This record gives sequence, structure tokens and C-alpha cells, in this order.
Amino acid sequence: MTRICFVCLGNICRSPLAEGIFNHLAAQAGRGPEFHVESAGLGSWHVGEAPDSRAQRVAQAHGVALDSRAQQFRAKDFERFDLVLALDDDIYGGLLELAPSPAARAKVRYLRDYDPLAGPDREVPDPYYGNQRLFEHVYALIESACRGLLDELSTGR
Repeated sequence: MTRICFVCLGNICRSPLAEGIFNHLAAQAGRGPEFHVESAGLGSWHVGEAPDSRAQRVAQAHGVALDSRAQQFRAKDFERFDLVLALDDDIYGGLLELAPSPAARAKVRYLRDYDPLAGPDREVPDPYYGNQRLFEHVYALIESACRGLLDELSTGR
């Protein structure tokens, strides 16, 4: 089983979308049981909260369920995951600082490293202060990256 954690700042917008989208795509491919997927935030201020209502709306519009509650990613969590996927540069840097060992740092990647359309831009913008259109854009970026991630995990490329 491959254990994956998607990480953003507060764990109420981008990372729960990534968790929901990846789980949805894996289930559609008949591969859901192969993965344990969670999401988390580097910050603690939303712990226990449901995903942002705008994230829930965009996910529902695409048939994706967001069932998680916000949690904070901690150094000890590196032991639980094979891949720790950052949604932007600040999160990537924060995860590297938090990592307790070189082996833990090696688990940190950008989610958009798996997006064949990403080019040099590896960030997923934070839609928190934006409108529903930005949430749609973020959904599309995350879905493309999650498709690429599932493909890579399928082929072992």
C-alpha cells in the first residue's frame, strides 16, 4: 500500500481537494485499496474543521467527496507516509525544514511534479482569498497532477 499525504497551509482548501480527487480517481480506476491517502496543513488554526465550503462546492460539482477534517502535519508524520506532496513553494520549504532526517526529506515532492502540463510552475495557488472561479482553476490543476501521480504510481516511472 502506498501512503500519501497532500499538504497545504491550513488543510481546508487545496490539500483536501487533492485528497478527495486522488481518492476519486483511484476508485474509478479500481485501485482505491492500493492507497492510504490523507491531507494536512502546516498550520494548526483550522484543525478539526471541514473543508472550506467553496472547495466542497467545486468538488461536488465534479462528483468528488471531501470527507476529511483538517489536521496539522508534524515531523512524526513522515514515518507514516511514503510520499509527502507540497502544494506550493512555502509548503515545500516548510516540509523540508520540518523533516527530521534525509530519508524524510526525500519523501517531499511537489504535487505538480506529476502534472504533465505544469512546466516550470510547480505551485497550486491558494484560493482561500479568491472567488469560486479560482477554486475551479485550482481544482483543474490538482486533478491534472493527481492523474499524473496515479499514472506514475501505476507504471512505476
